[in-house]
Amino acid sequence: MKRKTVMTAITVAFIAAGAAYAIYYKTVLSKEQETDNAYVGGNLVTLSSQVAGNVEEIRADETQLVQAGAPIVKLDAADADVALRQAEARLGAVVRQERQRYADAAQYDAAVAQRKLQLNTAQDDLARRAPLAADHTVSGEDLAHAKQAVDNAQAAILVAQKQAEAAHAAVAGVSLSDHPAVQQARADYMAAWLASRRNSILAPVTGYVAKRSVQVGARVAPGTALLSIVPLDQLWVDANFKESELRDIRVGQKALIEADMYGAKVVYHGKVLGMSAGTGSAFSLLPAQNASGNWIKVVQRVPVRIALDPKELAAHPLRIGLSTTVKVDISDISGPVLGSASPSAPVYATRALGQPLDQAVDAADGIIKHNLVR
Repeated sequence: MKRKTVMTAITVAFIAAGAAYAIYYKTVLSKEQETDNAYVGGNLVTLSSQVAGNVEEIRADETQLVQAGAPIVKLDAADADVALRQAEARLGAVVRQERQRYADAAQYDAAVAQRKLQLNTAQDDLARRAPLAADHTVSGEDLAHAKQAVDNAQAAILVAQKQAEAAHAAVAGVSLSDHPAVQQARADYMAAWLASRRNSILAPVTGYVAKRSVQVGARVAPGTALLSIVPLDQLWVDANFKESELRDIRVGQKALIEADMYGAKVVYHGKVLGMSAGTGSAFSLLPAQNASGNWIKVVQRVPVRIALDPKELAAHPLRIGLSTTVKVDISDISGPVLGSASPSAPVYATRALGQPLDQAVDAADGIIKHNLVR
């Protein structure tokens, strides 16, 4: 009898536990999707040089905070300064060469006018000699010479006109300061001016320095990665859910995130931004070739991006690559499955790399004006 009572109690306990789990699953577990295959992501901004040069100074190191627009690496500016002086000299020389072309065009116009006066003189001389030749006052040889002088003057006018046309073809329809050759030299000067300023390499964003590979004295080329800057206020979580777990995940759903760095004491509140357009294996360096050889089905995972609350992120900073556990509330499945269209405004931008081109324009115009002075 006692044994029967114990077995009945155990059976009832198992039934009660099963019922409790069923209720818990129905009310809680079925309303959320959880994965611990989730990691913190963020923008890894690579700092590179736009010009070639030797590294002279490094003003920030690993783990240090840098502000957008602050000089991080400085290159030796000697070569750039020489190139700027050369471009300045070329611009001045081109302006003076074009001044000479404009003067040559006016000179050829004057030559045409002179040839016309010579033709008029020759024609008048011929007109005076023609009546005198009839009564033999003037010899036939003199008359022939007068006619030859008219022909020579007409030919000289044609040559002068062609020379004037050739001279005007190079300068017609444009002022000296707007001449293509001057504008090309002006653009070369501005490029040299920019290169001289870019010897100071600025931080494009505010963040923490990581992966510094540049060293003092090294020769860097344009595009060489010098270091990385990580803005820790612009982080998110990429939760890699199994394909079988994506059915009820929608954009805009709320999510709870726990980072292994802080444990269960700190819970971040986020929301689903969207999911990747393909599985992780589809975008890997060597995608799986399932159509060849022996095939084994492997459950795939799709990255789901979770936005983090900036205030919570500021209170408890995270790092790129940290492991997290994500729970997505899937009780509301009315949201869209696919992400929205990209906004018209930039998703991420910087104003720190802008250059005051107005200064370059003023400097170039000053060189042109100086070489136009007569």
